[in-house]
Amino acid sequence: MIPHTMPPVPRIAVRGGRLLDPVSGTESLRDLYLAEGSVVAIEEPGRQPAGFVPDLTIDATGLWVAPGLIDLCARLREPGFEYKATLESEMQAAIAGGVTRLVCPPDTDPPLDEPGLVEMLKHRARLLAQAHVHPLGALTVGLRGEQITEMAELTEAGCVGFSQATSPLVDTQVLFRAMQYAQTFGYALWTYARDPFLGAGGVAHSGPVATRMGLPGVPVANETLHLLTLFELARGTGVRLHLCRLSSARGLELVRRAKAEGLQVTADVSAHHLHLIDVDLGDYDSHARVDPPFRSHRDRDAIHAALQDGTLDAICSDHAPVDDDAKALPFGEAEPGVIGLELLLPLTLSWARSQGIDMARAIDFLTRRPAQILGRDAGVLRVGGQADLMVFDPDRPWLVTRSELYSQGCNTPFLGRELLGQVMATVVEGRLVFDRRGQA
Repeated sequence: MIPHTMPPVPRIAVRGGRLLDPVSGTESLRDLYLAEGSVVAIEEPGRQPAGFVPDLTIDATGLWVAPGLIDLCARLREPGFEYKATLESEMQAAIAGGVTRLVCPPDTDPPLDEPGLVEMLKHRARLLAQAHVHPLGALTVGLRGEQITEMAELTEAGCVGFSQATSPLVDTQVLFRAMQYAQTFGYALWTYARDPFLGAGGVAHSGPVATRMGLPGVPVANETLHLLTLFELARGTGVRLHLCRLSSARGLELVRRAKAEGLQVTADVSAHHLHLIDVDLGDYDSHARVDPPFRSHRDRDAIHAALQDGTLDAICSDHAPVDDDAKALPFGEAEPGVIGLELLLPLTLSWARSQGIDMARAIDFLTRRPAQILGRDAGVLRVGGQADLMVFDPDRPWLVTRSELYSQGCNTPFLGRELLGQVMATVVEGRLVFDRRGQA
């Protein structure tokens, strides 16, 4: 049940933890003091602000404290797809994963193409008093690619940008006009680099693995052709583009050149693409059916390099809960998508360990950098800033099982695997909204 009244904001002391600062890249033992939804003091251990009497103390001894994660893509499945997941279940999954702020694409049913739909979603999310929800508005009415939506009204209703999600926009004239309008008013376009025709019907990366398995392929050109179109139109309009879920070495090289040229471009990658490649399809495991598909070892290495050199700006979950029936089909017929809200932190930490990247820099891809893309003052912990944070144990092992997951969907190729790193507590706007410490 969604509550109708907000509980009072307590005064919280977070003591004994190792504070991780993604801005400076430093870590230190510090105590945090929270009141009225903000950070009111950051002190050395044992020092408490004068007159501060906490209503609640979070003992973070032996744990790390960091800004709450900001996820640039999480499908909440409402409205219209409640049989896959509900707002309640996925918001619970978010805070269990340390996600305090998330972006949801507009491909609901009906799509988020009217202010009333956006306002309703944000209202329901606010009543839950959990993570902040930032909807993307539909770029075209009904995501049909024919008529541009009322971007100004959708922005006023709370949209942070505009997207077709995975729906194709074939008419480049409509795309060009949308870019012109968005640039005029300072809106951002969030776009998937997918050619609507090349590789249509494909379910796996075009290559030896797909050929051996007899699966229709999706070539890398499916990504690069659309990127070339986007960049050419962006040169003529100056629009701000955010590229969602890039997957290929050649696509990343195009983004690298576009940034060097000075185009206003940012880009993200999903956490599961940091790890899995086409050979991980295994015995036609439908949980590994994703869009874009897992590509080659070379493409995965290019993703790692692009994070290191700044071509990629953020890591997201690409969370997409799918019901069991839609996954219990032959690989080529199964619905694409994996869950990721609760796996975002451990998968990112695992990648960082494998690359010798320090934890502060890894967390930066999940906090400050996504906040910059959103244009929000978030993703950091500072005095006067909003009290959105997580307390986590980077070395805690846990088995990914249905009973361990809060998401209504359990569609992940990591099901049954042991991961390292788990969130122990989550605070949003100064409220303790999740606490796993009693389960340790």
